[in-house]
Amino acid sequence: MTIVIGFEGSANKIGVGIIKDGVVLSNPRRTYITPPGQGFLPRDTAKHHQACVLDVTSEALDLAGIKPQEIDCIAYTKGPGMGAPLVCVAIVARTLSQLWKKPLLGINHCIGHIEMGRLITGAINPTVLYVSGGNTQVIAYSERRYRIFGETIDIAVGNCLDRFARVLKISNDPSPGFNIEQMAKREAAHRMLATGDCTPEDLCFSLQETVFAMLVETTERAMAHCGSEEVLIVGGVGCNLRLQEMMAAMCEARGAKIFATDERFCIDNGAMIAQAGWEMFRAGHVTALEDSWITQRYRTDEVEVTCGS
Repeated sequence: MTIVIGFEGSANKIGVGIIKDGVVLSNPRRTYITPPGQGFLPRDTAKHHQACVLDVTSEALDLAGIKPQEIDCIAYTKGPGMGAPLVCVAIVARTLSQLWKKPLLGINHCIGHIEMGRLITGAINPTVLYVSGGNTQVIAYSERRYRIFGETIDIAVGNCLDRFARVLKISNDPSPGFNIEQMAKREAAHRMLATGDCTPEDLCFSLQETVFAMLVETTERAMAHCGSEEVLIVGGVGCNLRLQEMMAAMCEARGAKIFATDERFCIDNGAMIAQAGWEMFRAGHVTALEDSWITQRYRTDEVEVTCGS
């Protein structure tokens, strides 16, 4: 039996999750929400995490019914992400590692998303579409690493949606992407009215359809290249039902399977860091205290995956 607590705080969410041999015992989080038209700055986001992290940690322990002495390892997000929030979480993880006398593990945020997705859905060896606020990558496993077959070179899809929402002054509560998705659903009604006017809902619909079509096409190309029959969607944008619907249509045409999760596990959370930490710890990995820094540009394909399919 191995129990790992994971700390995630690479962007505007602070989450603490506890995993016990593939079972999620708890996974609370808090989100830093800014007014419409505003993004979240690193310094202010770090202050939010500092104010919340101890309460979220206590909540995670209480919900799991776990005491600190029962934990085998402490995992934290090493990167990629925003510098100040990452440092905040790393300091908490390092401090608890010393107080509780537990080993420490720095985790790649992207690998956390993938391993959590595989755990929840049961996907075996999928082509992965990782689409979030800070990252958009098409990934497949090969020779002990998750290889990147394609990625955005300007801004991630989630960032694109966030910036679009700021221009239209769309609410950030609970998230810009979620509110764009809901507005896009209402576009059909506007279109049927045939008023000839271009509404914010029309723009949301158009943006989603265009961007998601590009993602699906690129993912299908990677599937063809790898001979893959599975697609796993992970990352915060991955819980968008329209994206899942479009990907499912492509998979049906290819005779493939689609795997996706809901907002509990798609959106940044502590359990995904705990799960990746659980796998690494079971494989014999630990991070020395003097090596427990953060890396803002920590690439997915830098990590040797010892438990991959």
